[in-house]
Amino acid sequence: MKTSLGTYRHGSRLRLFGGLCFVILMQVIIFDPGSATSMAAEAGSKPPPASADEEDTARRLRELEDLVASLQAEIERFRDSAGYSATTEELERKIEALTLDIERLRIGKAAIPAAGNSTHGFGPAASKVYEIEQGVSIGGYGEMLYQNFDDRRDDGAASGGTDTLDSLRAVLYFGYKFNERWLFNSEIEFEHAIAGDGQEGEVAVEFAYLDFKATDSFGARGGLLLIPTGFLNELHEPPIFFGSRRPDVERFIIPSTWRENGAGVYGDVGPISYKAYIVAGLDALGFTPSGGIRGGRQGGSKSAAEDFAVTARLDYSPVPGLLIGTSMFSGGVGQGRPGLENAALTQWDAHAEWNWRGLHLRGLYAQNIVSDAAAIGLAIDAAGSLAPGTTVIGERQVGWYGEAAWDVLSLSRGTDQELSPFVRYESFDTQDQVAPGLMSDPANDRRVRTFGLHYKPIANVAIKLDVQNLSNGAATAIDQINVALGYLF
Repeated sequence: MKTSLGTYRHGSRLRLFGGLCFVILMQVIIFDPGSATSMAAEAGSKPPPASADEEDTARRLRELEDLVASLQAEIERFRDSAGYSATTEELERKIEALTLDIERLRIGKAAIPAAGNSTHGFGPAASKVYEIEQGVSIGGYGEMLYQNFDDRRDDGAASGGTDTLDSLRAVLYFGYKFNERWLFNSEIEFEHAIAGDGQEGEVAVEFAYLDFKATDSFGARGGLLLIPTGFLNELHEPPIFFGSRRPDVERFIIPSTWRENGAGVYGDVGPISYKAYIVAGLDALGFTPSGGIRGGRQGGSKSAAEDFAVTARLDYSPVPGLLIGTSMFSGGVGQGRPGLENAALTQWDAHAEWNWRGLHLRGLYAQNIVSDAAAIGLAIDAAGSLAPGTTVIGERQVGWYGEAAWDVLSLSRGTDQELSPFVRYESFDTQDQVAPGLMSDPANDRRVRTFGLHYKPIANVAIKLDVQNLSNGAATAIDQINVALGYLF
């Protein structure tokens, strides 16, 4: 046992000293300003005066030299004493981080950070442009989804469902940071692999905006914006949400992904973050009995702007891991059509989330109030030459869900992997209340129970497996099994 332990420590020291030698050689041979000066002198030329950027680089290199010296001293203490202040793994991580820092200095401003932190409510990949000093940022995410549908509906009839394996999304983020205050950010999404005539896929700009950040507490942005409602409309990169499919409440009640042209303000004031935008309103002719307001999204494509809307969000994080918040969206939806002057939508949601030591709890409640829903239904019928009263739009549409997960690998200190069993229960109805004299369809009163596993071999990759039990008031729902592969970068 002593021999094997001694061999392990000896091998660890060799790796540590090898890493240090590499760092020091890189610094001396490639980056050391003194070496560059002496080589220029040997060539018979006078080195140009250092610019502010070069002086900053030299300062950074001196700091790195100090870090190398510190690591050397720490390894000496490790060698000479039985007790030491850092484990071998910690020292190796320090050397690796130091090497990456030197590499970024060598590359300069073209270096692009890895996706890691969420900024201003956006996903880690979408936030990358906020993390650089200046220049171009590139990121993205994607997901592949397999859906296996039950052969029978809840009432015993044949489901007619066809199993599918879909390249659901491939997304690229392109950003540019002009300086510490101004930046541009965008998301280009490719859905279902192939776009074109007769194809299922599409290519769309999910968002594209200019951002001006005056201070941490106040910023402004304008362009094609994500509506700041719910959990997933802004934060929808696959490795960071549970389940192969996004929650149905955040598809039919909150119609993610929801974006629109507009402008507004945002900021963080202590533990409180806020956003408030003015955007083009929805188009009521896209509403449906089963899909609710989802089809009314205009997506920024020649959006009708006879009616505008106001949307706002407020979140409070009193302690790390805890989030409590609310959001709203309110505005006209008639877009200047006769008979729809009073048609409007008011949406609000309340949401809360707690993440602590591998435990994840999330809850959300959302409600849509549609004014003049009967007139909207008549207008839709007239546009489609349907009999009056055929299209029944819900005056009130409600939905909620609760979700719980636990990372069982959080008990192990020797791994960064995650394995989280999770469960989610959803209840929603796009015709919770209809106009007097009209009938709702019980099939639109739905429940979804999801049981699954969420495995992350590394932070930016997720493999998901879940079983979904669906039901509705008409007993026509179809259960399904899903498998998904998701990533972000």
